[in-house]
Amino acid sequence: MSSKNNAASRLNKNCLVAFRNKKLNNFDGENSLINAASALGYYFDKISYVAYDSPEEIVRSLIDGRQNYENMFIHCPVGMESMLKNFVKSLYSAEFSELGILKSDEGCVFMIFSDTENRLRYDDIKNILDARYGIKYEKAYIKTVGASAAEINAALQKALEEDGESIKKDINVNISDTFGDCSLEIVYSDKLPKSIFDKVYRTLCASLNEHVYAIENVSLTEQLFRFLKLRRMKISVAESFTGGGIGKRLVDVSGISEVYFEGLNTYANEAKIKRLNVNELTLRHYGAVSEEVAHEMAEGLLGGGDCDLAIATTGIAGPKSDNTAKPVGLCYIAVGTKENISVYEYYLKGSREAVTNTAINLALFLAYKTIK
Repeated sequence: MSSKNNAASRLNKNCLVAFRNKKLNNFDGENSLINAASALGYYFDKISYVAYDSPEEIVRSLIDGRQNYENMFIHCPVGMESMLKNFVKSLYSAEFSELGILKSDEGCVFMIFSDTENRLRYDDIKNILDARYGIKYEKAYIKTVGASAAEINAALQKALEEDGESIKKDINVNISDTFGDCSLEIVYSDKLPKSIFDKVYRTLCASLNEHVYAIENVSLTEQLFRFLKLRRMKISVAESFTGGGIGKRLVDVSGISEVYFEGLNTYANEAKIKRLNVNELTLRHYGAVSEEVAHEMAEGLLGGGDCDLAIATTGIAGPKSDNTAKPVGLCYIAVGTKENISVYEYYLKGSREAVTNTAINLALFLAYKTIK
């Protein structure tokens, strides 16, 4: 799951008209376009979803875009290209370029296909709009894990309120959250004084400091990989409820074999005993989902002498609890080195997917924090 929102809105008027099969509920294509536009510094004042088989609504939405918005983005299947272009050309008395761009004194239209590769690139759109408004946008990033919505909103309010409305037309913050791994994409214009941007950026970084893992557009696993290489450390992972998800995320990084020693999926108690030397009495007394077992799982990885950093997870992902009174969402994440192992307790909410993926992000982040 992911979400996207803006800290402020642009003054330029842009609309998106998306033509789709009304029987389908997949909006991934439109969401990708919306996110891409916001990354360029441009936002939609209106988004219209129009059914393929509704000619009256098609005409109405295109006329509305022509009359009320400076720029219109059309998202459609390539099979509708000819029909839509002919109608839009008559509205603007202008022609489309080979890339699918119509430019006139009164506005621009960008045609983007939903079911085939586009000749039109987002950089083409950016260059045209930047030139139209005499402005350029730059981007900066802050990447975090575990920051709540309240913490992020408080940080944004603190960073932006000092200069008030004067900066809101020149700076926007796009927030993308995927199971607690949150990206703050700061889009700012070249009209914004560098001193003001620096102050906003420093305030955000300081407010979210304990959750920050990068100040560039890099993934959590890539950042962990960098630090493992820098420290010349090997990592091993033992997973009881994250199902190999941590290992999968690690091996998705090119070159990870330099630092990744092994990953074990030890779901059964017998596997924990045989593979990780977890004490049977510990399991019987405290249960598999416990601080003590998580600690011994990490200890077992480190005891082999083949790794320098260990991650171990145990928990209840749901949808049902185990045979104990422990709640769904309870998990323990052990992270440590030969010198020290720390165990973190979390009560995570949501579906099985949400609990598992949030725990994976937390585990990777805690590993990064341990060696940074």
